[in-house]
Amino acid sequence: MTDIEIARNTKLEDINSIGKKCGLKEDEIENYGKYKAKISEKAFERLKENQDGKLILVTAMNPTPLGEGKTTVSIAIADGLRKINKNAILALREPSLGPVFGMKGGATGGGKVQIAPMEDINLHFTGDLHAITAANNLLSAMIDNHIYFGNELGIEKVTWKRCLDLNDRQLRVVQTGLSGEKRTVPREDGFDITVASEIMAIFCLATDINDLRKKIGDIIIGYNKEGKPVYARDLKADGAMTVLLKDAFNPNLVQSLEHTPAIVHGGPFANIAHGCNSVRATKMALKIGDYVITEAGFGSDLGAEKFLNIKCRKMGISPDAVVIVSTIKAIKYHGGAEKEKVLEKNDEALSKGMANLFKHISNLKDEFGLNVIVAINKYNTDLEEEIEFVINELQNKNIEYSLVDGWAKGGEGAIDIAQKLTKIVENEKNFRYIYDDKDSIKTKIEKVATKIYGANGVKYEESAEKNIELLEKLGKSDLPICIAKTQYSLSDDDKNLECKEPFTITVRDVGLKNGAGFIVVYSGKILTMPGLPKVPSAEKIYINEDGNIEGIF
Repeated sequence: MTDIEIARNTKLEDINSIGKKCGLKEDEIENYGKYKAKISEKAFERLKENQDGKLILVTAMNPTPLGEGKTTVSIAIADGLRKINKNAILALREPSLGPVFGMKGGATGGGKVQIAPMEDINLHFTGDLHAITAANNLLSAMIDNHIYFGNELGIEKVTWKRCLDLNDRQLRVVQTGLSGEKRTVPREDGFDITVASEIMAIFCLATDINDLRKKIGDIIIGYNKEGKPVYARDLKADGAMTVLLKDAFNPNLVQSLEHTPAIVHGGPFANIAHGCNSVRATKMALKIGDYVITEAGFGSDLGAEKFLNIKCRKMGISPDAVVIVSTIKAIKYHGGAEKEKVLEKNDEALSKGMANLFKHISNLKDEFGLNVIVAINKYNTDLEEEIEFVINELQNKNIEYSLVDGWAKGGEGAIDIAQKLTKIVENEKNFRYIYDDKDSIKTKIEKVATKIYGANGVKYEESAEKNIELLEKLGKSDLPICIAKTQYSLSDDDKNLECKEPFTITVRDVGLKNGAGFIVVYSGKILTMPGLPKVPSAEKIYINEDGNIEGIF
C-alpha cells in the first residue's frame, strides 16, 4: 500500500481525546474538524510552571535528493517511546507546498509511521502558511502604497520581498508597478518561498503575541536617502500583520497513526532558512511531554547547527540527546555512487561514504558536546551485509547506534532506539555553541565553515564584504548567523559530495533579518525561491472517482 492508503485505512482518534491524552483541557483547544486542533493561550498560561521534559533532536547526515526519512524516524521514535509506556510528544514542522508539488513530496512521515490526517497536513492544514504569506505581502503592499502617496519616509531602497508558498523560478526577480498609472513607481522586486521569508522566521522564534508584534515592527524594509533603516513599524504595518497571524500563531495538535500526540507548527526550510519548528510548539511540548522529539531540517551542517546556534541560544535550552539519521543509500551516495545507482551493491562507495556520517557524528559530539546515537533508517532495498558493515564501523568507534524499522513496523520497529534514548538523555552533556555573540560576523561564518563544514577557509565576494561592513555600522555584529547552503554536500557545491579535497566556502552576499534577530549568509548557488523539477510531483496528484486524493507521498 502507498503512504496515503496506509494513512487512509487507519482509524484516528478524535482530536479531543488526543488533547486529553497530553493533559490539555477541552477549552484549551480549538477544533478544526475531527482530527486537527489549535492549542490556545490558556494552555500556555496554565502549564507555564510545569517542569520541562527531555528534549531529543533528530537530525541526519547529508541527504540524497529524495531525503532520508528524518520525519519518519522522528515519528517512529515517539511511537516507540509510547510502546514502552513513556509520555512522548512530537514537535515537528509544517510541510510546505513547494516540495509537495515539486520533487520531494510530502513531509508527514511514511509507511506505518505518519502524522495524520496526512492530506490535510501536506496541503492547507489550518491555513498557517497562507496567513504568513498574507502578512508578508500586506507589508509589501503597504511599502508600495506609501511610496505611491508621496514617500514621506524617503524610502530610497526597498529590501523587502514578496513571498509565495510554491516553487516558481520565474518570480525570483520581477518588475512591479508597470501599469503606467500617474504616480506608480516601477521598481525591481522578487519573491522568496514563504518558508524562507522573515515572517516565517519571526513566527517560529516569537515567544508570545506581544513579542510577535515587536519582532514584526523590527523588520527593516529598506533604507532612506541618508542610508538609515526604515522599519515595518514606521509604516504602521505591525499591528495589522500581527492580526493576520493571531490564529495561526497558536500551535497545531494532530496525531500519529498510533495516536501519539504531535504538535506541528511553523515550517522554515533548513537550507535557505533556520529549519526548526516554532518556539511556541517546542515550549508547549516540553510542558506536556516527558520526552519531546523534534527535528531540524537536512543534515547537522544545516538544521541542527541552526537549531543549536540560533533556536537554543534564543530559548536558553539544549537537547538531552541527538539522533543522527543515516541510510545505506545516503552513505553510498556520499561515497561516490551515482544517484541512480545508490540501491545497487557497492562496497567501495559504502566504505568511502562513512566519512560523511562520521563528520556529522563529530559535529554533534565533539563540537557541540552533545549525547549522540545513530539511527540506521532501514529500507527494504538494504542488504543485510551492508547493514552489518555500517554497524561494525560504528561499533569500532564506540558510537551508539540503533537499526530503526519504523516504516514497515511502526513503533514496534523503534523500541530498541526508544529504550536506548531513555538512558542516553540521562547522561551528562557539555553543550557549547560554535561561536560567541561577541564574535565578529566573519569570525562566526568562519567558525561554522571550518568546524562544522570542514572547510579550510571562506572567500567573500564584493557584495558580501560591503554588506558585512554595513551591518557592522548598524551595530548588528552580535546577532547569530543563518547560512544558506546546499543540503547535499558539506561544502557549498552540491556536486562535491565526497569533499575529499580541501574546499573553501564562497559567501556571495549577506542580509539582515532584523525582526527575526539573525543575519543570513548566502553561499554558493543557493536560491531562496526554488524551481520545479522537469517532472514535478504536481503532475501525479489528482482526485479519484471516489473523491479521494491520490499521488501525495
